[in-house]
Amino acid sequence: MKCGSLPHYFSIEDIFATQERLPCKFVVPVHRLGFLDPSSESEDIAVGTTVELPYWLAKSLCCQRRNIVTVEMPKIYKEPYREILKADACVVDLHKFGLFFYEFGTYLSQLEHRDSVAIGSVLVQTFKERFRQVMDWAHNSGTDPLIIQRLDSLEKALFQEGYQTRAQLDAWLNKGASQITTAEMVINYKKRKLAVLDDL
Repeated sequence: MKCGSLPHYFSIEDIFATQERLPCKFVVPVHRLGFLDPSSESEDIAVGTTVELPYWLAKSLCCQRRNIVTVEMPKIYKEPYREILKADACVVDLHKFGLFFYEFGTYLSQLEHRDSVAIGSVLVQTFKERFRQVMDWAHNSGTDPLIIQRLDSLEKALFQEGYQTRAQLDAWLNKGASQITTAEMVINYKKRKLAVLDDL
């Protein structure tokens, strides 16, 4: 697996997303880190031990320079769940899949794993299918909490942006509905022009 595309240091969303845990299987023995496995009383981690580690640590341990663990994808990104999203992404309560579903999935798609390409594809397809629905909700349903609860963090941000943009547009249209009047400068110009013509 490759090391690269690090999360943005100052992004709260990136920090939360990279804290998500992955099942990792150790392929080499690791000394004095047995405390990482709460079910073990050994001081060391033996080959074959599976431990859930945060993404930022798992990625460091499974890159080409340090092939210490192999990573298993979380169940919400495995084939059965991908098939659900492919069937009809718009009916899925994406918040139940994960608060940072798109962000975490993007990081997983960068790993050299057999499912990485499929995860990347399903993320793009899911976003495309749900984007129009999210914008439709933002423009027509107000701030219904039941709708917002079905969205992950990225979709919530898009929903809020769409809702505010629609509110600003409505305010502008209502303000512009008043009668259009001639500017004072234009009236004065016409008066001056008439005065010049009268002098001729």
